[in-house]
Amino acid sequence: MIRVLTYLVIYILGVTMAIAQVKSENIILQNGQIELPGTLTHTSEKQPLLIWVHGSGNIDRNGNQLGTPVKANYIKQFRDAVNKENIAFFSFDKRTSNKKNSAFLKNTKITDFVLDVQEVVKHFKKDKRFSKIVLIGHSQGSLIAMLASKNVDKYISIAGAGETIDKTILKQLNAKNPTLGKAAKQQFDTLKIKGKIETVNPFLISIFAKPNQPFLLSWMQLNPTKEIKKVKKPTLIIQGTKDLQVKIEDAKALNEAKPNAKLVLIENMNHVLKQITKNEDNLTSYYSNTFSISEKLIEVVVKFVKQ
Repeated sequence: MIRVLTYLVIYILGVTMAIAQVKSENIILQNGQIELPGTLTHTSEKQPLLIWVHGSGNIDRNGNQLGTPVKANYIKQFRDAVNKENIAFFSFDKRTSNKKNSAFLKNTKITDFVLDVQEVVKHFKKDKRFSKIVLIGHSQGSLIAMLASKNVDKYISIAGAGETIDKTILKQLNAKNPTLGKAAKQQFDTLKIKGKIETVNPFLISIFAKPNQPFLLSWMQLNPTKEIKKVKKPTLIIQGTKDLQVKIEDAKALNEAKPNAKLVLIENMNHVLKQITKNEDNLTSYYSNTFSISEKLIEVVVKFVKQ
């Protein structure tokens, strides 16, 4: 009985200490006129720091999307999980999710997101509290983190596309509506040749609206399989088998382009990093924070970061 009580006391104290040690700092970084507010959490000094690079859309530091019902909270869940493993974590509100940046977003290109990440890295390179810096890019952020990885120690891709964005969009459209896919192909061809689309197909306005065109053009000119070859840092490529947006073939294409990278396929993980056992829960998990983040994902990331 004494032994059981001793273990119980140690366990309770351990949990209490772990919670007490997590420190949180709100940090506002600037890239010119662009304001990038974020949250740094850590448990001690001289531990590795993970910097999160967002996917597409106006996503905030917690993994929720401004002005939409997307409330998966997956970045916060990831943050809490890695903090328990004594890994520091920083995520920031993407420039498009901060209303203060609205006046400066015209003609934004994907390279502007790269510059934002480089500013974040530059800030933390000066912070001597951390033993190493690891960039972790999710979805669109996989490509952005590739391009910003020069001055970090390691790079992680989660759900990163293995082809140019126009090919990815065309695959998604053709799977649902081949006629719309054919129309989109014509729009992409026009954008490539002329640099703009004067007459946008009304059924494709959400993709090719004129304010979107400079960004889309800059994005489709970057091929992830070419860019990942330029990454000189230890690389981990992760892909979930329940991902509705990015496929296993994408991860394999990235790995084929960079054979010395480690490739891990995570069973039943979806695009927002949740563990999905029922197919009908896949989309539902985008709109709810009640689904748990993949434990295997955390295990794989923690092992790679601490190696």
